[in-house]
Amino acid sequence: MGYRTQPAPAWRRKAFGLAISILIPATANAEDTTLERVTEEDMIRIAVANEQPYGYIDSDGNLTGESPTIAREILRRIDPDIRMEGEAFDWSRLIPSLQDGDVDVVAAGMFITPERCREVTFTDPTYVVGESFLVESGNPEDIGDYHSVSENPDAKVALVAGTVEYNFAMHAGIPAERAILYRDFTRAVDALEAGEVDAVGLTSLTARSLARRVGDGRFEATDQFYPVINGEEQKGYGAFAFRKGDEAIVAAFNREIDDFIGTDEHWAMVEEFGFAPDMEPDMTAEELCSDGA
Repeated sequence: MGYRTQPAPAWRRKAFGLAISILIPATANAEDTTLERVTEEDMIRIAVANEQPYGYIDSDGNLTGESPTIAREILRRIDPDIRMEGEAFDWSRLIPSLQDGDVDVVAAGMFITPERCREVTFTDPTYVVGESFLVESGNPEDIGDYHSVSENPDAKVALVAGTVEYNFAMHAGIPAERAILYRDFTRAVDALEAGEVDAVGLTSLTARSLARRVGDGRFEATDQFYPVINGEEQKGYGAFAFRKGDEAIVAAFNREIDDFIGTDEHWAMVEEFGFAPDMEPDMTAEELCSDGA
C-alpha cells in the first residue's frame, strides 16, 4: 500500500531538486541514481519479511512495523512527496530482491553483519536489541540476567529449543533441571502461566510484545540486557539495506538517522512495536562492518 502526503509547493520542490544535485557527489558512479530516481518519481520500493514487529504488511494491507515507520519519517524529511510501496519476501530473498533491482531498500530490521556488508550497503542502525525475560508482574524472583537465574537455586527459566537463549543459559551455568526446554514460545509461556517456571528467556522485543498481549497485566518484561560470551556482549543492530553503489541515498538516510534516532519523537513513534530508549544504538554501520568486511 502506498502512502503520500500533500504535495509540496513548486518552489520547494525546485529548491529540493537543487539540494539533491548538491547531495550527490560528482564522483558518483553510474549506479548511484536511486536517490535521483526516487525523488523524481516520488516513489520508493520497500522490501519487508512480514516479521513483526520489524517490518510487515498488516491484515488491512498497510505497510507497518518499526523499520517502515522510521523509513516513512526519514523520507518525509527528505521529500514529503515520496510515497512507499511495500512488498513482502521470504527472508532469504530480501538481499537478492535488492540486488536484482526489484526493490530499492530492505526495511526489515536486518542485522548488520560483516558478511552482509559485503553484499549490501547498510545505513547506520536504528536500534540495538538484547535479551529480556517474561516474568510475573513484580518479578518476584528478581531475575535480571542469566547469571541471576544461575545464582538463585529456586529460579527456573523456560527456554525454546533451538534459540540462542539456550546457549546463554548454558554459558551462565544454569543446571539443566532449572533450564527447561520447550518446543515453542506458546508452550514456554504456558509453563510460566502454570507456575512451572519463573521466567521465559527471550529477546527483549519478543518479551515486551508478549507482555502486552498475554496475561491481562499479569506479566511484564524485565529490563533489556546483553549476555556476555567469551568476553563479548551479544548485540543485534538493525538497519536499512541498500544496493552497493547507492551511497547518495544512504548518506541522505544517515543524516536523518543521526538527527532523529534517539529523540523522544522517535521513541514515541515506535513504542507500539515494543521499542524503547534502552535500544538506542551505540555503533555505526562502518564500525559494525569493519570486522572483515
